[in-house]
Amino acid sequence: MSIQAQLSDQQLLRLEELLEHPLLEQAMRLDEVQGYLCAALSGPQPIPESQWLDEVLGAPGLAASDAGREAAELLRRLATRLEVELASGEAPLLLLYGVEEGDSASDYVPWCRAYLHGLDQATEDWFDFLGADDDQEDSDEITFLDEQLFPLFVLTGDAAAAAGEAGEEWLSGEELERLNSECEELLPQSITNIYRFWLAQRGVETIHRAQPKVGRNEPCPCGSGKKYKKCCATAPEE
Repeated sequence: MSIQAQLSDQQLLRLEELLEHPLLEQAMRLDEVQGYLCAALSGPQPIPESQWLDEVLGAPGLAASDAGREAAELLRRLATRLEVELASGEAPLLLLYGVEEGDSASDYVPWCRAYLHGLDQATEDWFDFLGADDDQEDSDEITFLDEQLFPLFVLTGDAAAAAGEAGEEWLSGEELERLNSECEELLPQSITNIYRFWLAQRGVETIHRAQPKVGRNEPCPCGSGKKYKKCCATAPEE
């Protein structure tokens, strides 16, 4: 990716201004944009640019306006910068606002909510792609992905809500503050780990999952009449 295509700090400030333009009143805030894009660029396949542009700007067709056109170009540059950082293993500096104006405490909730929104909009469900099955033990890949997403679920309060629905106790007081602090520190690297995980999965897993999984005792799909374990399952890899 061309370094010239990336976003300078001055352009980042300009993008922040444009996202508050009256013509883009439904646009995401800058912190939400970064969170959403980090998820949109991850997954089995990235969300198409046309789709994430409409989502970030607030409605289809807004990229045709003067403000929308300028914002769209800067958003493309931001996406490029994020891809370069994430692919290199460099945890991005999160763009966060204060909980209240002038507050030194950062508000992680909008960022994390936007990321999870991007996850929900994925072309293919992340966990379905990895073969998640409630009746089977989670694979190492699913366990890894769960672990990396855990900070987001904690910081949004989703983990606490899930514990409550399951009738389980959740942390409170100093223990909860400590967990939140740990998750805030872990979040940038977790996001990077997720991106690089999917980068490694692309291509290989798409081919692997092109056909339904065949049980070893089921008839071989090649039509030989033999059980799969006695036929193609034993074929040497090329």
